[in-house]
Amino acid sequence: MDPNGSINPIGGFPRRRGPAVVVVLFLLPTLAAGAACFTSIFSFGDSIADTGNQCILLPADPPCTLPFGRTFFHRSTGRNGDGRLMIDFIAEYLGLPLVPPSLGGGNRSDFRTGANFAVGGATALDCELLKNRGIPCYLDNISLGVQLDWFRKLLPTLCDSSGACSSLLNNSLVLLGEIGGNDYNFAFSSGISLNKIQELVPMVINTIGLALKEVIKFGATNILVPGNFPVGCVPRILSRFRSSNPRDYDPSTGCLAQYNQFAQLHNEQLQMELNDTRRLYPHVNIIYVDYYNALMPVYLSPKKFGRYLL
Repeated sequence: MDPNGSINPIGGFPRRRGPAVVVVLFLLPTLAAGAACFTSIFSFGDSIADTGNQCILLPADPPCTLPFGRTFFHRSTGRNGDGRLMIDFIAEYLGLPLVPPSLGGGNRSDFRTGANFAVGGATALDCELLKNRGIPCYLDNISLGVQLDWFRKLLPTLCDSSGACSSLLNNSLVLLGEIGGNDYNFAFSSGISLNKIQELVPMVINTIGLALKEVIKFGATNILVPGNFPVGCVPRILSRFRSSNPRDYDPSTGCLAQYNQFAQLHNEQLQMELNDTRRLYPHVNIIYVDYYNALMPVYLSPKKFGRYLL
């Protein structure tokens, strides 16, 4: 971890590991120090972290049926993958139950060890704002602000009899994101130019910053905030924006250079926002999770990691 509290991947990599495992391997040293203290996990975001909310809202969506979930759970669980997600590996490492989807109902005891508010297809910005810019949303009312409202309503049911929540959240790990990727993905799919999409970045970062401050005010003191992935390496981006100009590609990876530069722009601005928030709340452990650099070795040396789908 660097002095600014970001996880910066270094060193060797194990063979035949999927992207989720590769990223989590770099989280473990950071989590180890507080592993014995964490009693719950609260998560916000999109399909990268969703453990079932999407299928509660839209039970006919693809993640709600096999082959999703086939390699570990041997059934569909609503996760956007064939096995566990990064949040699952984190929970297992901390010795906690897998984090249940918040929309799954249940009683107070079901969420004492955490709740997952993430929803596949969620955006950082409200759908109305995106639609006003000609950007479609996958589903209304699942944005980061909506997820915070769900958290706000659930929280009083989990606190002690006096209504104090500080003890609960002081011993909780909060995973705030990845979020914002869909704001850009939906814009990419709409044919909006990269220059126009860049106008969204400060708004997305501001929204994440406000959410971060809100969970801190609730009492959270240990917060992971992931950045964006190297989106120029994602198959659907490579396919949709295929170019006949070799200079559009990074020769070391075959990824589309300007889309990775866009992801880096988001990540740079996000880290600036986190640094500003650390100065305001020096008692809070705010950790930037560097998904971008954690995954780049996969694209630089894919044969080391075996076969998988991203």
